[in-house]
Amino acid sequence: MMTKKMTPHTWAFNITGILNTICLNSDIDRFPVDVAAIAKEYSKQIDPDDPITLVKGEVLDNFDGGLYKAPPHKKGWGIIYNNTIESQGRINFTLAHEFGHYLLHRKNIPEKIECGSNKLIRWDSTYGQIEHQANVFASNLLMPLDDYRQQIDPARKVNFDIIGFCTERYEVSLIAATLRWIEFTECRAAIVVSRDGFILWGRASDSAYKSGIFFKTVSQTIPLPDGSLASHIDLNGMVNQRQTMELTEKVWFKEPCEETVIFSENYDFVISLLQFESF
Repeated sequence: MMTKKMTPHTWAFNITGILNTICLNSDIDRFPVDVAAIAKEYSKQIDPDDPITLVKGEVLDNFDGGLYKAPPHKKGWGIIYNNTIESQGRINFTLAHEFGHYLLHRKNIPEKIECGSNKLIRWDSTYGQIEHQANVFASNLLMPLDDYRQQIDPARKVNFDIIGFCTERYEVSLIAATLRWIEFTECRAAIVVSRDGFILWGRASDSAYKSGIFFKTVSQTIPLPDGSLASHIDLNGMVNQRQTMELTEKVWFKEPCEETVIFSENYDFVISLLQFESF
């Protein structure tokens, strides 16, 4: 068993290195990651007395998945995911998220960890350091940055169709793939998630943040700007349909931007992708 302090990044990097080597020397497809198989095999290698022995779907109320200690007469852990979820990408991220809990948190929370959908989509550590760490691990495991950068040039402007290619490659949700892109893009861009006319949360790229584009949704409730595309689209028949609009200054921020919107039925919210001119 590993004894040194491991972070979400180092766990993911270690597994990524193993997968790269295995796939390089075989005919196995590198992506998407088979989380269930890897969780069982890797946990058995690092802790044969306390591995993940079960990964299965069940009907779960009010949460997407959980990590559970086996009954007293059995050893190990089980990952249970909500099999009523229709999005395979969301399921795959849930599996990776729970695998992250196993690696990072099982010693401190020895019985079970149950994760609701709001925790899985909120990547802000304010909503719990444990959930944040599991999300960081899942993102790095499923979408390694070196591979993602090969799919989308960091300096390239994107749309949901381009990012959609990556959702299929990595078998993740659109929102997970967009957030991962926001992490490495050199463009001034932001993602905003809203419901019922109010912003739930937003995330800006580094270059956008440095130019004053950020959101204070943790400390206050913010309505959508009146002139935004998200504030006045008709959601009827909008599922998985993209709409784009060029907006003038002082709608979202003090400068013009392009807003592309898609309605996510899986989470029942609207995703806005904002892209600004480069300096």
